[in-house]
Amino acid sequence: MRSTYPTYEDASTPADQADGLRRLFASGRRQRLVPVAFNAHVDCTPILLERLAGAFTELGAHTLVVDAADSAPRANAMAEVDLAAAIETLGPNMSYLAARGLPLRHVNSRGSCEAWLNAVEQAAPQADVVLLHANARDLVRLLGRREVRTVLTTTLDPASLTDAYTSMKLLAQRSGLMTFDLLTGMAGAPRAAQRIAERLADTADSFLGTVVREAVWLDKREPATSPATPALARLAANQLLDPEAPDTGFGLAPLTLGSAGAHDPQAF
Repeated sequence: MRSTYPTYEDASTPADQADGLRRLFASGRRQRLVPVAFNAHVDCTPILLERLAGAFTELGAHTLVVDAADSAPRANAMAEVDLAAAIETLGPNMSYLAARGLPLRHVNSRGSCEAWLNAVEQAAPQADVVLLHANARDLVRLLGRREVRTVLTTTLDPASLTDAYTSMKLLAQRSGLMTFDLLTGMAGAPRAAQRIAERLADTADSFLGTVVREAVWLDKREPATSPATPALARLAANQLLDPEAPDTGFGLAPLTLGSAGAHDPQAF
């Protein structure tokens, strides 16, 4: 049976969407936090992160990438004294903070390190987007009950799909997060990536009651600096819109996922 899953290469975005988002940034609205769950089985994480950050930049946002995952560089000692001084400038609209191990160093008696995340946001007032890359267990401690949509990453490797599902389950059960986006790194196999997205979406709905709202696959052989595909631009734009704000007229409707049948998550 032919899948009803959307063809993302045909996805389009409103012509004035970037201008509308720039108006939001210019109006002084609060920073947008975009968590990305670290996946130890994804071999193209730097490419996926750079492509996602680049998509925000194309929409006019200044993006601060906070890399606190196990794969991140060790944090600069200056970060314990002056967070702002530890933030590196990578370009006119891109900054980077190496933060491996920092969340755990700032856990309070209740197991939370939200205060540290607040300090990071305050240390980068120029950032419209804080792209927070961390292990799911650290995201739980950092996010608290914030209303955000975490981006999961995977490849075509079954172990990476299991890891993405595990992160989703942890965030749903401990932080109450029920909506996610998915970035899949692949090498010239879009149909396989589409099946991966369907499988995770259907399993999540059946076993956790969670939703995969946007699913995008990117060819990891392309340069990390490649322009955003229409599908990636759509994901980035929807991440930047405040879910509790009134309709601005340039938002994008959620996707309707096709049904591929539920799978036992242990079979990933």
